[in-house]
Amino acid sequence: MLYRIERLLLDLACCAVIALGALITASVLLRVTLNSGIPDTIVMVRELMVVAIVLPLAAATTARAHIVVEFVSNRLPMRAQGMLVIFGGMFGLLALSPLLYAGWKETVHMITSGSYYFGQLNLPKWPGRVLFLIGMSFCWLRLLLLVIGDIRTLRAGGIPALSETTSSTFVEDEKDRA
Repeated sequence: MLYRIERLLLDLACCAVIALGALITASVLLRVTLNSGIPDTIVMVRELMVVAIVLPLAAATTARAHIVVEFVSNRLPMRAQGMLVIFGGMFGLLALSPLLYAGWKETVHMITSGSYYFGQLNLPKWPGRVLFLIGMSFCWLRLLLLVIGDIRTLRAGGIPALSETTSSTFVEDEKDRA
């Protein structure tokens, strides 16, 4: 079920990127040809960028596709690498928690106050805040499930899944040494 939701969020982010491209292209073409533009383009672009960046975070977390620095950790034993993966996941949970709290407070405030952007269209502020909160929440949930699974794997004597580059680089280095 969570995979389906992550896929939906990823698809929505792709639609946001397409909408961003279309909106910017249309705005530029209107400026060049008719000396006109789309009202509140800047607000819409800002909100679509948040959607395009935040919604796919859960899918990136599932694929363990976040940026990693591995020039030191690749030289450690596999069990130590697994412990570092768990530490990184726990640190990520702690780092995302204040963002979730602030996102929740901001979302509730925007919905209850009925805030909107001043402009020709008077666009409401709450949809962007809600989508930010949804994206961060699913990223936090996925990260929590990965940390729990990694801890179980490590306790059972296995090695938690590493990013593709980490595990393949380590295996190649071991083959080169033999």
